[in-house]
Amino acid sequence: MAGDTETHLSDYAENNNVIRQPFLIGVSGGTASGKSSVCEKIMELLGQNEIDHHQRQVAILSQDSFYRELTPEQKAKALKGQFNFDHPDAFDNELVMKTLWQIMQGKTVQIPVYDFFTHSRKDEFVTVYPADVVLFEGILMFYSQEIRDLFQMKLFVDTDADTRLSRRVLRDIGERGRDLEQVLTQYITFVKPAFEEFCLPTKKYADVIIPRGADNLVAINLIVQHIQDILNGGLTKRHNGCMNGHSTPARQRRTSESSSRPH
Repeated sequence: MAGDTETHLSDYAENNNVIRQPFLIGVSGGTASGKSSVCEKIMELLGQNEIDHHQRQVAILSQDSFYRELTPEQKAKALKGQFNFDHPDAFDNELVMKTLWQIMQGKTVQIPVYDFFTHSRKDEFVTVYPADVVLFEGILMFYSQEIRDLFQMKLFVDTDADTRLSRRVLRDIGERGRDLEQVLTQYITFVKPAFEEFCLPTKKYADVIIPRGADNLVAINLIVQHIQDILNGGLTKRHNGCMNGHSTPARQRRTSESSSRPH
């Protein structure tokens, strides 16, 4: 439960002098809604994209990195565009939870690299260093209550369906080597129904809904200001290097929602 999470992390901090419990922000929305662009715009406005990875106070993770390893049969379907990558079961939520817990404990984590051409994980990892704020984006970031309750702020990028489809077509053809017929068939068969069944209902859990994605600079600037306040408040903790074993993190988790899974 969320209360147990807070108690556990507080005890962990007191017993081990852990410093940096990051502020976790979940970013959800439909396929090609602009989730990554919103995160990148936030990084840009904070000036974090020009800082060395070791020194960044803000980090970005993507749910796309956590697709499950496919069986040979599933991989054969995927290569034909017949596997549903938008279903909750397509993601390795156990690894997501493990990674989030390590991040919350201020640890450096190794993030898998997923190859969308071969539909498999590469034999390499991306290193994410401890940060004060972590943005975690993905189409189903709010579907699992266990994962959803770990976020102190939840953003939903709400973009017109036609815009999302056109972006998806251009992306899958240009970046992932798919042909138009396969992209459209996959969209109609899997992507659109999965969005309506699994992603869209989680919009109700969002603290902030961002229409038009990265083009909505008013909304993004408000979020950036909030993050900047968090970063400024965390500078003392960041520089001192310890909690001195008696105070809880300044960026305390708020009480999580008690609502159940949408399905």
